[in-house]
Amino acid sequence: MSRKVIIDCDPGIDDALALALALFDPRLDVVAITACAGIVDAVQATQNVHTLLERLDPPRLPRIGLALEADAGAAVSNGTLLHGEDGLGNAGWMPVSRQHSMPSDKLILDQVRANPGEISIVCLGPLTGLAKAISRDPTLVSIIDRIIIAGGSVNGIGNVTPAAEFNMHFDPLSAQAIFHSATTKSLIPLEICEQLTFGWELVERLPPKYTRVGAVFHHILPHLCRTSRQLLGRETIALHSVLAILMLLEPIHFSWEEMAGEVEVAGDLTRGTTVFDRRSPRQWRTNMEVAASIDAQAARDAIYNSLKFAGQNS
Repeated sequence: MSRKVIIDCDPGIDDALALALALFDPRLDVVAITACAGIVDAVQATQNVHTLLERLDPPRLPRIGLALEADAGAAVSNGTLLHGEDGLGNAGWMPVSRQHSMPSDKLILDQVRANPGEISIVCLGPLTGLAKAISRDPTLVSIIDRIIIAGGSVNGIGNVTPAAEFNMHFDPLSAQAIFHSATTKSLIPLEICEQLTFGWELVERLPPKYTRVGAVFHHILPHLCRTSRQLLGRETIALHSVLAILMLLEPIHFSWEEMAGEVEVAGDLTRGTTVFDRRSPRQWRTNMEVAASIDAQAARDAIYNSLKFAGQNS
């Protein structure tokens, strides 16, 4: 039986790839995709979700949630330098039509209430929408199956500031609310995705251009490879969002550690830093499992296999 999931995202080229893998995998039933501001603003994020669904045309069309504007003071950066002004490599795609959409927090509430205990929520971007959903109805925490978060870092090394990972830094108050919530949480921190990077061989392993998945990613993925080299001096790219989908599909490739985590919300130098109590004995209460390592070769093979399957079915 397929696993029901909501994917909360701010596409973003790596989010787009994660969506494609999830939408074509029969092991997942993507009941909704809820957009959030982050890599791009709220309007663009929502437009990107519509555009990707139109172009990928998966076997089952999920509901779409409208991205919420970030609270005042939340949006301090974005990812357009790496991902393009539109978040999709400056593809310039516009959705032809739009299905009726409701705000992301309302859609999360409705779907979880309709399927109590059955839905996992995969958070690929800032945690704004999920935090607002739980704020609207605190009883939601008891009927969410699991939250999978791509974000944070355990070693204290960030990617948007010296200490903070992008999603946590963008909206630390929402991240803190989710960390504090009594939900089952799995966190995939930044250093795990750095253990599994890809070069131009990923482009070469994409499905053929005549497939829908191949057509989309042959167009946008080279942009991320080029900007990573030009702006970061890196010949490889990390696919943080893809690992969150992989964790749902094949968790055996990860090892996990129960940890106690918190998010700094105010510091000038430390805003969005994720802090974990690693003292002995630990004094904070454990509140999540955190990926401690990944079998990089097995994970790489699994991603290539998922790409191949998506191409064959698009």
